[in-house]
Amino acid sequence: MADQPTTTPSDDRGSRRQITGIVKSNAMQKTVVVEVIRRVRDRRFHKFVVNRVHYKAHDENNTCGVGDVVEIIESRPYSKTKRWRVFRIVEKSKEVAS
Repeated sequence: MADQPTTTPSDDRGSRRQITGIVKSNAMQKTVVVEVIRRVRDRRFHKFVVNRVHYKAHDENNTCGVGDVVEIIESRPYSKTKRWRVFRIVEKSKEVAS
């Protein structure tokens, strides 16, 4: 008998990028703005340059707060600018007592 390889639903969707970043804004409904910081070496001057990119990510239950470290994953387009969703919250931000 020929054994058929078993595939999981995640294999059918292909590999998706996962990025870790910090939540900068949660003012929108079901959307957070995540800032990802990358240190890249300049090709000419050989100095390290900080690149900051902002991604809008889908947060279904509005559980993310400003300052949280989250992991986002590529997904289907949710809107004109939203192509990522919150995969998990790595670390909650510390509350500041007023």
